[in-house]
Amino acid sequence: MSRMAYQYVVLRCVPRVDREEFVNVGVLAYCQQAEFLAAACHVQTDRLHALWPDLDASAVTAALAFIEGVCRGDETLGDVARGDLGTRFGFLKAPRSTVVQPGPVHGGTTTDPAAELQRLLDVLVR
Repeated sequence: MSRMAYQYVVLRCVPRVDREEFVNVGVLAYCQQAEFLAAACHVQTDRLHALWPDLDASAVTAALAFIEGVCRGDETLGDVARGDLGTRFGFLKAPRSTVVQPGPVHGGTTTDPAAELQRLLDVLVR
Protein backbone atom coordinates (compact mmCIF):
# COMPACT_ATOMS: atom_id res chain seq x y z
CA MET A 1 0.00 0.00 0.00
CA SER A 2 1.27 3.45 -0.80
CA ARG A 3 1.35 6.17 1.81
CA MET A 4 -0.84 9.23 1.36
CA ALA A 5 -0.28 12.72 2.67
CA TYR A 6 -2.85 14.06 5.10
CA GLN A 7 -3.41 17.10 7.29
CA TYR A 8 -4.98 17.34 10.70
CA VAL A 9 -5.88 19.84 13.38
CA VAL A 10 -6.62 19.26 17.02
CA LEU A 11 -9.97 20.68 18.11
CA ARG A 12 -9.74 22.57 21.39
CA CYS A 13 -12.30 23.71 23.92
CA VAL A 14 -11.39 27.30 24.77
CA PRO A 15 -14.01 28.70 27.17
CA ARG A 16 -12.06 31.89 27.91
CA VAL A 17 -10.09 33.12 24.94
CA ASP A 18 -8.44 35.82 27.07
CA ARG A 19 -6.76 33.20 29.29
CA GLU A 20 -5.51 31.08 26.36
CA GLU A 21 -6.32 27.88 28.25
CA PHE A 22 -7.74 24.91 26.40
CA VAL A 23 -8.52 21.20 26.57
CA ASN A 24 -8.26 19.01 23.48
CA VAL A 25 -11.69 17.61 22.55
CA GLY A 26 -11.25 16.22 19.04
CA VAL A 27 -9.25 15.82 15.86
CA LEU A 28 -10.11 16.80 12.30
CA ALA A 29 -8.32 14.93 9.48
CA TYR A 30 -8.25 15.55 5.73
CA CYS A 31 -6.63 13.36 3.06
CA GLN A 32 -7.24 14.64 -0.45
CA GLN A 33 -5.90 11.52 -2.17
CA ALA A 34 -8.29 9.25 -0.26
CA GLU A 35 -11.19 11.75 -0.49
CA PHE A 36 -11.37 11.63 3.30
CA LEU A 37 -12.57 14.32 5.70
CA ALA A 38 -13.70 13.37 9.19
CA ALA A 39 -13.66 14.46 12.79
CA ALA A 40 -13.38 12.26 15.86
CA CYS A 41 -14.30 13.75 19.22
CA HIS A 42 -14.10 12.83 22.88
CA VAL A 43 -15.38 15.29 25.47
CA GLN A 44 -14.43 14.70 29.08
CA THR A 45 -17.09 16.82 30.73
CA ASP A 46 -15.75 16.30 34.24
CA ARG A 47 -12.33 17.55 33.15
CA LEU A 48 -13.83 20.62 31.50
CA HIS A 49 -15.94 21.41 34.55
CA ALA A 50 -12.94 20.97 36.85
CA LEU A 51 -11.24 23.81 34.95
CA TRP A 52 -14.32 25.87 34.12
CA PRO A 53 -17.26 25.07 36.45
CA ASP A 54 -19.68 27.36 34.57
CA LEU A 55 -18.93 25.94 31.12
CA ASP A 56 -21.98 24.97 29.10
CA ALA A 57 -20.92 21.48 27.98
CA SER A 58 -23.88 21.30 25.61
CA ALA A 59 -22.40 24.21 23.64
CA VAL A 60 -19.18 22.23 23.24
CA THR A 61 -20.96 19.10 22.05
CA ALA A 62 -23.15 21.17 19.69
CA ALA A 63 -20.07 22.82 18.14
CA LEU A 64 -18.44 19.42 17.68
CA ALA A 65 -21.63 17.99 16.15
CA PHE A 66 -21.61 20.88 13.67
CA ILE A 67 -18.00 20.09 12.71
CA GLU A 68 -18.82 16.40 12.25
CA GLY A 69 -21.84 17.34 10.12
CA VAL A 70 -19.77 19.60 7.87
CA CYS A 71 -17.28 16.76 7.42
CA ARG A 72 -20.12 14.42 6.37
CA GLY A 73 -21.53 17.04 4.00
CA ASP A 74 -24.82 17.40 5.88
CA GLU A 75 -26.56 19.91 3.60
CA THR A 76 -28.98 20.96 6.35
CA LEU A 77 -26.02 22.90 7.82
CA GLY A 78 -25.95 25.30 4.89
CA ASP A 79 -23.55 26.19 2.11
CA VAL A 80 -20.43 25.39 4.14
CA ALA A 81 -21.36 21.69 4.10
CA ARG A 82 -22.04 21.66 0.36
CA GLY A 83 -18.52 22.47 -0.80
CA ASP A 84 -15.89 19.98 -1.85
CA LEU A 85 -13.79 18.32 0.85
CA GLY A 86 -10.89 20.78 0.52
CA THR A 87 -13.21 23.76 0.87
CA ARG A 88 -14.90 22.25 3.92
CA PHE A 89 -11.52 21.47 5.52
CA GLY A 90 -10.41 25.05 4.81
CA PHE A 91 -13.49 26.40 6.58
CA LEU A 92 -13.11 24.08 9.58
CA LYS A 93 -9.39 24.73 10.09
CA ALA A 94 -9.77 28.53 9.95
CA PRO A 95 -9.08 30.33 13.25
CA ARG A 96 -12.14 31.51 15.16
CA SER A 97 -13.06 32.84 18.57
CA THR A 98 -15.64 30.31 19.66
CA VAL A 99 -15.77 27.76 22.45
CA VAL A 100 -14.32 25.11 20.07
CA GLN A 101 -11.32 26.21 18.05
CA PRO A 102 -8.95 24.45 15.64
CA GLY A 103 -5.29 24.31 16.57
CA PRO A 104 -2.45 24.63 14.06
CA VAL A 105 -2.43 22.45 10.95
CA HIS A 106 -0.08 19.46 11.07
CA GLY A 107 0.69 16.88 8.42
CA GLY A 108 1.85 13.34 7.96
CA THR A 109 1.49 10.27 5.80
CA THR A 110 -0.68 7.22 6.25
CA THR A 111 -2.03 4.20 4.43
CA ASP A 112 -5.38 4.41 6.25
CA PRO A 113 -6.76 7.89 7.05
CA ALA A 114 -9.63 6.58 9.20
CA ALA A 115 -7.28 4.50 11.36
CA GLU A 116 -4.88 7.44 11.60
CA LEU A 117 -7.71 9.69 12.79
CA GLN A 118 -8.50 7.22 15.60
CA ARG A 119 -4.80 6.96 16.50
CA LEU A 120 -4.54 10.74 16.72
CA LEU A 121 -7.65 10.90 18.89
CA ASP A 122 -6.16 8.34 21.27
CA VAL A 123 -2.77 10.06 21.43
CA LEU A 124 -3.83 13.72 21.50
CA VAL A 125 -7.25 13.80 23.15
CA ARG A 126 -7.99 10.82 25.38
